[in-house]
Amino acid sequence: MSGVDLVGDFTDYACRKLRQNLAQVIRCAGLLALDEVWQRPNRHSNSVGNLVLHLAGNVRQWIVAGIGGEPFARDRPGEFAERGPLPTGQIIAELESTVRRAVETISAVDARALGVRRSIRGYDVTTQAAIFHVVEHFSFHTGQIVYATKAIRDVDLSLYDDQGRKLDRGDTRP
Repeated sequence: MSGVDLVGDFTDYACRKLRQNLAQVIRCAGLLALDEVWQRPNRHSNSVGNLVLHLAGNVRQWIVAGIGGEPFARDRPGEFAERGPLPTGQIIAELESTVRRAVETISAVDARALGVRRSIRGYDVTTQAAIFHVVEHFSFHTGQIVYATKAIRDVDLSLYDDQGRKLDRGDTRP
């Protein structure tokens, strides 16, 4: 096992996935008009704008505050209640700033810190589990944003060709 850096591999991968998903969210938001960013297909569904607010809140609470120790008072219900239209540039800038801080925080995590237990949103989790949760959660909502953008705009947002090979669309490495 010498030469294997599981901690570095894990944290590097987590940061790369957050940046990749952020790029997809930015790409989608850039294709939508302001009213489309805040469009809800029905009362049980969220708008792209709500999902962007929610992602920023989740990442800030779990990583920036929960692991990094920065103060943060979250209004989770407000993320979903917002009807906008807050400017797309404003909410995307907040998400970009939050992901940047999260990447800095995750990059500083060492082997000892991965096993530290934390209470985040009332959940007793290790640092590693908190990072895993955020990456998984961000990926889930990125998929929803991609789907909504495809439905609203009738665009092909695939990162793969018909043979399953990655297209050259920025940093899309797994």
